[in-house]
Amino acid sequence: MFKKILIANRGEIACRVIKTARRMGIRTVAVYSEADADALHVSLADEAVLLGPPPSRESYLAADKIIAACRATGAEAVHPGYGFLSENEGFARQVEAEGIVFIGPKHASIAAMGDKIASKKLAQQAGVNTIPGWNDAIESAEAAVSIAGKIGYPVMIKASAGGGGKGLRVAWNDAEAFDGFTSCRNEARVSFGDERVFIEKFVEQPRHIEIQVLGDAHGNVVYLNERECSIQRRHQKVIEEAPSPFISEQTRKAMGEQAVALARAVAYQSAGTVEFVVGKDQGFYFLEMNTRLQVEHPVTECITGIDLVEQMIRIAAGEKLAFTQAGIPRRGWAIECRINAEDPFRNFLPSTGRLARYLPPATTMEAAAPVPEGGGVRVDTGVYEGGEIPMYYDSMIAKLIVHGSDRDEAIQRMREALNGFVIRGVASNIAFQAALLAHPRFIAGDFDTGFVAQHYGGGFKAEDVAHDDPDFLVALAAATYRRYRERATRINGQLPGYEMRIGEDFVVAIKHEGGAHEDVPVRVRVEGATLVEVRGKTYAITQEWNFGSIRTSGSCNGRPFTAQIERNGLWSHVTHNGCRIEVLVMSARASELLRVMPFKTPPDMSGFLLSPMPGLLVEVAVEPGQTVRAGERLAVVEAMKMENVLVAGRDGRIKEILASEGASLTVDQPILSFE
Repeated sequence: MFKKILIANRGEIACRVIKTARRMGIRTVAVYSEADADALHVSLADEAVLLGPPPSRESYLAADKIIAACRATGAEAVHPGYGFLSENEGFARQVEAEGIVFIGPKHASIAAMGDKIASKKLAQQAGVNTIPGWNDAIESAEAAVSIAGKIGYPVMIKASAGGGGKGLRVAWNDAEAFDGFTSCRNEARVSFGDERVFIEKFVEQPRHIEIQVLGDAHGNVVYLNERECSIQRRHQKVIEEAPSPFISEQTRKAMGEQAVALARAVAYQSAGTVEFVVGKDQGFYFLEMNTRLQVEHPVTECITGIDLVEQMIRIAAGEKLAFTQAGIPRRGWAIECRINAEDPFRNFLPSTGRLARYLPPATTMEAAAPVPEGGGVRVDTGVYEGGEIPMYYDSMIAKLIVHGSDRDEAIQRMREALNGFVIRGVASNIAFQAALLAHPRFIAGDFDTGFVAQHYGGGFKAEDVAHDDPDFLVALAAATYRRYRERATRINGQLPGYEMRIGEDFVVAIKHEGGAHEDVPVRVRVEGATLVEVRGKTYAITQEWNFGSIRTSGSCNGRPFTAQIERNGLWSHVTHNGCRIEVLVMSARASELLRVMPFKTPPDMSGFLLSPMPGLLVEVAVEPGQTVRAGERLAVVEAMKMENVLVAGRDGRIKEILASEGASLTVDQPILSFE
C-alpha cells in the first residue's frame, strides 16, 4: 500500500479523497493555485504544493508541475479526482512513464473510452446496446441532413470529443439538422480542438441512468447497481439518486451485465461509470463511459456501504477486489443535491465572493465512514465560513447527500436538510432544489431528462416555489417576534408606567414587489407552546432557537420543522421549503402608520450596462461615442469557467466606459453608460 499520495485536484473532491486516505493511514499532498492558498483541501492535507496562478491551465491543468510536485514530496501515486486531468489520457501516460501510479484506469482504457465514436464501436463489439446512428465523422451539413433522414427524426447531433452539454444539438427536421451540424462542429473546434461530429437517434422521454463499475488488475469486474441522473439543467446534473425509481430488476441486471462486458473489453482497472439512455419502454442504449470517479458517487456508497475512493486506491496498489457480484448489497435509498454558487432567480448566473455565513445541516453520515443504521445526512464540501468562492473554477459549494429506508423517507430527509442549510454572502440554488423535490412528478418518480426544461423553461421564479401552508411562515415570524418582545420586557431601568408590554394582537406585513405589502392580523399567546392564530387557523409552535441565529428548528402542531429566520433592519426574512417571505411584525397602530409612509422608488439604472454577476471583465467591445443596435455585443464577463456575453437591450449611443478590461466586477456594477 502507498505511504503517500498526491491529489491533483481541489475543492470538495480533494477533501473527499483526503478523508479516505487518512483512514487508510496514507499521507496526502495537496496542490493549489494562488486563488486557493486558503482553501480547505490545503489545510486538510499533510503537505501542500503551490502550482501557480489561478487560471487552471497554469495550475491544475499543468501536468509537468503536478509531476514535479510528486517528485518533490515523494508521492508514490496521484489521484486525479474528477474534472481537470482525470480523463486525460496523456497525463495518465506521463504519470505512468515517470514511475508514479495513476489512481485510475490505465491510459489505454481512458483513450479507448474518451472518443465517443471509437467507444461506441467498441461497445457494439462487446455486445452492448447502442443507439441507431451514423458512427463515423460526418463531412458536411448536407451529408448530415441525408443521414438524419435515413435514421429518422428526431436525431441527436454530437461532437465526438464533446462534454458538459457543448457540441450537442437535437434536430427534429432537415433545417434543424443542417444548422445543428454547423453549430456543433464550430463549438467542438473551439472547445475541444476536434471538429468531428456524428449523429444518432434521439430517444424520446429519455432517462439518464448510469452503472457504477469496479475492475481490478486480476480480471475481476463488478457493477454496483445504478444511479438515476435524469434531473438535469442544460445537460448538467442537478439531483442524483440510487437506485432508480424507474427500472425493473430485470433491466437493472441486464444494464449491469452489459456495463461489465464493456469494462472487460477495455481491461478496465479502477472505478468507472457506464452511462445509458433509457427509453420509456426501458429499452437502454450506451451513451459513454466516464473513466473516473463521478461527482455523484456518494449515493452509490450509501446504498452499498462500499467506499469507492478506497477501492480505487486498493486497485491501483494491485489488490484484488475483496467482494464478488453476489456480495454487493442494495440497502435503502440515497439522494444527492448539488449545492452550487449560482442565482436561480437570475437565470442561474454564477455567484462568487466570500461565504459570510456557511452552516450546513447537522450530519450523521461521513465520507469514508460506515453508513449508520437508518441512514442520515452527509455533506461533502471544500469550503468553510469566511472562505472565498473564486471565479476561476466550477460553482459547486457542497454536495448534500441523504440516505433513508425508502425513497419517500429520503425525499423528506433531503427537504429538511435543505431547510437547515445556511449560506450567505453568495447566492445558492437551494430554493430551486427545494422546488424540484416538492414537485408532484418528482415525488412520483415520473420524469425524464427534459423535466427541468419542461417545467422551468422560462426560468425559475419565486412563484415557482409553492409552499403547502404559507401561513406557517407568518405564524413562525409572529412566534419569533413574541420572543423578542418577551426579552424586551426584561430590560432594566424601564420607567414606571411605561414598561414594555407584550400584548396578544399584532399585524404581520408581508412585502411584495414594488414596495406594496399585505397586512395579516395575528393573535399570539403562550400556553406552554406559542399559539399563533392566523386567518382562523391555530399554530402551536415550539422553537429551539437563540437570538441572532438564522436556523431554527422545533415543532408545529406536533410535526417537526427546520426553517430560517433572519432580521434585516426592521424586516425579517423567513425561509422554509425553498419559499421565502419578507415580513415586519408590529402593532395594529404601527401597521396603520406604515400604510401612509412614502415608498422610495429605486434609482433608474436603465442608462447603464450592469454586470449581472461577480466576475472578470475580459472584454469591452465598444468605445465612447459609438452607436450600437439592440443585440450588439457590448462586453464579456468571465465567471466560473464560463464566458457571458452582454449585449445591448436597445439601440443607443455609448456615453462612457466605467470599468476597464481586467477589472473584477461585483453584481450590478456599472460597466458603461448610454447617452
